[in-house]
Amino acid sequence: MKLPQTGGCQCGMLRYEITETPRLIYTCHCTDCQRITSSAFSMAFVVTSEAFRLTGAEPRHLQRTTDTGRVATRWVCPECGSWICAAPRSGSAMRTVRAGTLDDTSWLQPTVHFWTRSAQPWVVLPEGGQRFETQPADLRKH
Repeated sequence: MKLPQTGGCQCGMLRYEITETPRLIYTCHCTDCQRITSSAFSMAFVVTSEAFRLTGAEPRHLQRTTDTGRVATRWVCPECGSWICAAPRSGSAMRTVRAGTLDDTSWLQPTVHFWTRSAQPWVVLPEGGQRFETQPADLRKH
């Protein structure tokens, strides 16, 4: 993987750059991610907030209350609605970015799979990756 990596929304109004190798690349098979992506899972990566720089339009903030009661905020393009990233959680130095928004996705390989109990039965998870039936507690801080 060559740094920096760039990405953005479908219409190009919202762009970003990452300047470090992601700390984590994962898939999430929860029913919320299935619904919001209209797919079997979502894929994201985690970098430090210092390594993520957003440019262009001001993102629109969408909020929802999760099953655990936490308020999650997604940053989306105000024009095309592409989901770019999650707002940083209070006290967190990490940023979760939607993997499909990268300009070059060829190097992505998830090594962790969340909410596998909700995975579609036809999805085959690769060998060797970590698997969690739900969201592991020690990764909730990201």
